Amino acid sequence: MTSDAKHSRHPVPVLLSTSAVYPEPTAVAFELAVKLGYDGVEVMVWTDAVSQDIGALRGLAEHYNVPIGTVHAPCLLMTQRVWSPDPWERLRRAAVMAEELNAGTVVVHPPFFWQREYARTFSAGLDKLRAAHRGVRFAVENMYWVKMAGRRFVPYSPDWDPTVVGYHDYTLDISHCAAAGADPLALADRMGSALTHLHLGDGNSPGRDAHLIPGRGTMPCAEVLRKLATDGHLQSVGVEIATRKMDRAGREAALAETLAFARTHLTLPSTADV
Repeated sequence: MTSDAKHSRHPVPVLLSTSAVYPEPTAVAFELAVKLGYDGVEVMVWTDAVSQDIGALRGLAEHYNVPIGTVHAPCLLMTQRVWSPDPWERLRRAAVMAEELNAGTVVVHPPFFWQREYARTFSAGLDKLRAAHRGVRFAVENMYWVKMAGRRFVPYSPDWDPTVVGYHDYTLDISHCAAAGADPLALADRMGSALTHLHLGDGNSPGRDAHLIPGRGTMPCAEVLRKLATDGHLQSVGVEIATRKMDRAGREAALAETLAFARTHLTLPSTADV
């Protein structure tokens, strides 16, 4: 064992999000997670039938011997009818999936502003889900504003920033911070010890959610990783970079580079043998 290996540790698991292999199917994320050395997979529940099927996902996890660490509930515009048009039913089924697959976290977006009843009951409903699924964290993710007719518009209620309301658990998405023109270090401070999951991806332009390879944009990705590793509350990191315009070789290279970046900056000096 080298001196560097003996005196360092990176205890936070780095998960490959199935969204990072799009447009390839869900199964490819499991294949690449093993090939590239990821600690597990984050399942984005979307229109791919496999991503919606607990049995199929369990089969993939067992076949590739790779755990599923996080389930991302179907909250995107394109997934508003996955499982059910009722957002509470979608979130309930995501919680059941997380329990069945031994995933500790469900990632959920704040409600869209037009989901008035869902938005009105969102905090209380999350509390009920937490009580019913005690082994699952519901980590509310920061989002961003968009431009419409040359003006800024926030499509989420009451805001893109979940700390405006306050929740038991958060997901910090660095690319979303770039799109919102927000400082991820400051947002991490506001989230505090409730920040339990991180979506790793870079960005460089307000109003544009780029999900770049970390280090390719303007966000302080390295500093965020080091801060959260030091704080000790982070439970997992999900790699969410956009590779949809890449071929398989390019996709693998991008995912390998991002994993190496994450491991480098999550690694802390060990107190062993000091």
